[in-house]
Amino acid sequence: MPASILGEVDRLSEAAAVRERSVPRTLLDCPSCGSSHVAQVLGDNGGISYVCTACGHSWS
Repeated sequence: MPASILGEVDRLSEAAAVRERSVPRTLLDCPSCGSSHVAQVLGDNGGISYVCTACGHSWS
């Protein structure tokens, strides 16, 4: 156990950085405005569509 809270913060930060590098990201950006605020919705005929919650653009 670290001697101080700052030592613990450093240890946790290092662990998070290692985990972030090892987890693949599947971020989806809006093709219209570039925002990453995208929701997945059920589309017509059961397909999957996406809608940008920033600008309202939708696509599938």
